[in-house]
Amino acid sequence: MMKKRNTVYLSEDLIVEILSRVSAVSLARLRTTSKRWNALVKDERLAKKHSAYAPRQSLVITLIDSRVYLMNVSILYGIEKADLSAKLTGQFSLKDPLSNSLEDIDIRNVFHCDGLLLCSTKDNRLVVWNPCSGETRWIQPRSSYKVSDIYALGYDNTSSCHKILRMDRSEDRIPIQTEYQVYDFTSKSWLVDGVAGGLFIPSIGTRRRGLSVKGNTYWLALTEDGPPFDMFLLSFDFSTDGFRRQSLPTDAPRTYYDVSLSVTREEQQLCMFNIHGSELWIATKMESTGAISWSKSHRFHFRIDEMTVLADQEKPVFVYRFKPKSNMLHIVGEHIYIIQVDQHSADSKCPYLLTYVPSLVQIQQSI
Repeated sequence: MMKKRNTVYLSEDLIVEILSRVSAVSLARLRTTSKRWNALVKDERLAKKHSAYAPRQSLVITLIDSRVYLMNVSILYGIEKADLSAKLTGQFSLKDPLSNSLEDIDIRNVFHCDGLLLCSTKDNRLVVWNPCSGETRWIQPRSSYKVSDIYALGYDNTSSCHKILRMDRSEDRIPIQTEYQVYDFTSKSWLVDGVAGGLFIPSIGTRRRGLSVKGNTYWLALTEDGPPFDMFLLSFDFSTDGFRRQSLPTDAPRTYYDVSLSVTREEQQLCMFNIHGSELWIATKMESTGAISWSKSHRFHFRIDEMTVLADQEKPVFVYRFKPKSNMLHIVGEHIYIIQVDQHSADSKCPYLLTYVPSLVQIQQSI
């Protein structure tokens, strides 16, 4: 006679406790297996515990053919050579709520902030998206969005409330005026209207997208009344809803076309580098007054037009595009390597790379 097996059912609280130790990307795959798992991954209890206990990952995403892909950049050093690869490991799917089609929506630009993606679409709509939980919130404009708009996503450090910055640059007016609005997730409305004069962010490469560090956004900007191409570090503080000029390294170049910004992959620290391949500075301390302490990290002997990923500070590895809108990457460590991204279509291009820290952070439900 066969013995009857005893089935043990785990309580939902225990399941939440177990899953809070699992990476967000793994939970994203689990979410697609059933409605129950999908609901559990979106559960507020899991989101809070996951933020406290889950292993922190720093990954790479890229926008290819208007779709967001995860990219695995792997460098394993051997005795005589390095084994390296750059492979697309999965696609994040964003459906259009206004369409009956199963096709994904076409994305123009992506901005990352602590696990959330702010996406502008090719038909001029705006959406906040957590690819791991699948949660989305479509943001309605006061009138209409423009292709030339600059967007950033951040949060108020005093309340943890997420906000969106929208900038409308008006170069046809002298003096140059940058009109801006701030969307507040709690009140689900555009609450702030402002004008920033005497500065502008040029439409060059991916620099106008800005970078998010600790809830605030940073750009390299130009002054209207200063020397030609004389740049400064501009930030937007989402706690005060205002712009601020930040201090630069004292020995850094001051010409806009000589420097670029990035963030460190592990600690998400702001860094600035000389594109002519000589120096790199990392922001080691950022004061609420706007003062920044910079540390010169490394010196190099190659030219970089636009670096996007900085990784492995003990053995520095820099990843950047070989050519604009190509599928070739430079990987720079102890040596320089040029590799092709392993993807389905040889004609597909990688316009830019972004460091991405996946999480189950929830978008405020009042949006």
